[in-house]
Amino acid sequence: MTPPKTAETSVPVHPLLAQRWSPRGLDATHALDERAVQALLEAARWAPSANNSQPWRFLVGRRGDDTFTRLLGVLAPGNRSWAHAASALVLVAAQTVDDAGRPRPWALFDAGQAVAVLSVQAEADGLSVHQMDGFDTDAARHEFGLDAELTPLVVLAVGRHDPHAKLPDPLAARERASRSREPLEALLLAAPGAASRAA
Repeated sequence: MTPPKTAETSVPVHPLLAQRWSPRGLDATHALDERAVQALLEAARWAPSANNSQPWRFLVGRRGDDTFTRLLGVLAPGNRSWAHAASALVLVAAQTVDDAGRPRPWALFDAGQAVAVLSVQAEADGLSVHQMDGFDTDAARHEFGLDAELTPLVVLAVGRHDPHAKLPDPLAARERASRSREPLEALLLAAPGAASRAA
């Protein structure tokens, strides 16, 4: 059984953020209805973006439909070994060029923000999201006829966490491992000359 994984934070953060993690053990009997999918996508729609450009694009397949099967097919074998139990798979792409042909330099960042918002909405709805970069981007382009200005970024496995789900090794061990992050101090940049000015 997967142990609880609430983050041990240096200061309190919102429970939705502290509790959110990316399990691979998903309930293969759980189904997402249309309203649940719409809630996730609606949350992502309202993410911030540069100049309100909204460069994110989503392709959704629910377990049992053709799109899900085709998305499963472009995943790396290690991801296919567990993602087949997801209630939905979502391909996320960024529109890196606007309709006038001008580059959108912040499109990847903005799409990441949309996925983050989607993940928090999922947590609020009792769902889990696992983001996968282990997929064949060229195969995804070909399989779904993506235009050249669309950059496939990630496939999301969405579903309900099953703490008793059977996973192959070494994924089972990773599922049980405690969560960790770099200490906050290691993530802070020091402004040149800040110390001397403060003195």
